[in-house]
Amino acid sequence: MKNLITAVFTLSLSGAIAQPYNDYIGAGHTGNINVTASSTYLESSPLKTINGSGLDGAYFDASRFMVQATLGGDSSTVVGIMGQGYDAWISDQFTKTPTYILPVMEAIWDTSFNARVAAGQDPEDIFGPYALHFNYAWWQVNVTNHFPNQNKDLLRQRVAMALSEIFVISANSDLGSWGDAMASYYDLLIQHSFGNYRDLLREVSVSFPMGYYLSHLNNPKTNLEENIRPDENYAREIMQLFSIGLFKLNPDGTQQLDGNGFPIPTYDNNDIKEMAKSFTGLHGGAVMPCPPPPNCPPWWPMMPQFGLDPYFLIKTAPMIMANSQHEPGPKTMPDGITVINIPNNGMAEIDAAIDFLFNHSNTPPFISYRLIQRLVKSNPSPAYIQRVAAKFINNGSGVRGDMKAVIRAILMDDEARKGNYLTDASNGMLLAPTLRYTQFCKANTLDSDLGRFWNNGYGFREDTGHHPLMSPTVFNFYTPDYAPIGPVTDAGLKGPEFKIHNSNTSINYINTVNSWLSPWPNSQGESGYVMYSWEGYNGVELDSTVHLETAKWEAISTDKERLIHELDKAFTHGQLSDGTKNILRNVFDTIDTNTQNSSYWATERMRHKVRFLLYFILISPDFNILK
Repeated sequence: MKNLITAVFTLSLSGAIAQPYNDYIGAGHTGNINVTASSTYLESSPLKTINGSGLDGAYFDASRFMVQATLGGDSSTVVGIMGQGYDAWISDQFTKTPTYILPVMEAIWDTSFNARVAAGQDPEDIFGPYALHFNYAWWQVNVTNHFPNQNKDLLRQRVAMALSEIFVISANSDLGSWGDAMASYYDLLIQHSFGNYRDLLREVSVSFPMGYYLSHLNNPKTNLEENIRPDENYAREIMQLFSIGLFKLNPDGTQQLDGNGFPIPTYDNNDIKEMAKSFTGLHGGAVMPCPPPPNCPPWWPMMPQFGLDPYFLIKTAPMIMANSQHEPGPKTMPDGITVINIPNNGMAEIDAAIDFLFNHSNTPPFISYRLIQRLVKSNPSPAYIQRVAAKFINNGSGVRGDMKAVIRAILMDDEARKGNYLTDASNGMLLAPTLRYTQFCKANTLDSDLGRFWNNGYGFREDTGHHPLMSPTVFNFYTPDYAPIGPVTDAGLKGPEFKIHNSNTSINYINTVNSWLSPWPNSQGESGYVMYSWEGYNGVELDSTVHLETAKWEAISTDKERLIHELDKAFTHGQLSDGTKNILRNVFDTIDTNTQNSSYWATERMRHKVRFLLYFILISPDFNILK
């Protein structure tokens, strides 16, 4: 096929006057129009140029929307979005039954435990589940939830991942030893993704994993004789990271300035001390059952109590209040006006503090900005932030903090949907490595042992600096205002994900993609490792190795332009640049030229073409930058 087909159109109009339309060629209006062309290709026809049926613009737009609103999908996912329309698809997603991580992780752990016992290992010597098993479950859920007969709660899972990078806990702490704590915390984010932000803020505040991670579990009241004062860690972070931020904001997210042009702090150190008083007295909500006799020691606690070591606690139970350890007296909020003083009711004081933060004028633009960055783009305009924040303030029915209204506003805004923003230099975002990974997995067909998509995650985190619930600190993998040195900073723009894109992780990502796509078979005849687990004990192999199946791409691999176009549809939303396309054409032609006289390559050529073209697409900026 020629790279360029020159078409000559003849339009015949029947009748004296044709119906005028104020739109464009391809919009579907073909009344009284006949079209002929100098050349056609495969199933194309001249009329499709006019009626729009031969254009992929709507598909490309829906594909972009899918990457913003989900962790990825295949062509059936995109077609489903197109069939429903974006707004209706969002409404439908709000009705989907959530898929929780904890039950899946427990089933995976049971499989591992039972296999180890069957292999002769002493049950008393088997400990877990760990963060490793949370990783297995996360990937099992999020690689399969677009499959037929699954819940297909695609939007909820995407929002939960976004929230996990705002309300950060991490396996890079002792929490990594408690997979059940991590899974239950992630499920909390899943549960409240479509709820009210106030409820989310409250449930995070009393969750065991957050209490342990930010040290307000067993946080005591003041005891000056023993030089004990309330721990300030969570009080600082709930303000700085989860609600009002460091500086006072205008409704559009821009900073308010004082008379000298400096930002105005939202709170000071004394405000942190006052807020810390509110978050005293919380302790574990439930204890593990005593081991069966004769292994139950007499000192085993039968009831939860303040100060109890986390070893004894059920890690999935919310914290509860010990009023005897809650700081008495009034607590002044950062506005210097609001005072909380509810004697002998520490939980009511926590609720009052959360209400203050939730109702603060900073919270709507502060949270809206962060959610836009996680879902759509790194540099939303102040007007975009204000439009979303307005929905946070009032969903249209007088409700504040309605996450459904906020999510819909983010995804349906002109800055997310209108095509003219594609050419705006400030538009777009560097996709986080895990989002590239999930998009790759879900757009392709994967071959899994026993239907297991158990991914250990540690190697990927080490190589790319990113994996759910594996942040190095509470400040996430990257901060919202990070800007790489160079043109981005010079233009006054932000690029959070570039914080973990460096000379090490960028090369490691390229090598990781190569490992997914390697066309060279191993001793078992398998090629490429998309994901794998570490589950072999005492001769019992539970390892789950996932490989790429390329048959659907190989079926069209004799047609260079069609293969490139279909890969563009699947991975780059019609934004594959001419430069990248030319690279792909050269790779395609080189394989043909260098293998034409080999009987081996006669059967392997198609597989290698697909894998090499996929490789160059996945390491290209066209794929890694979402516009």
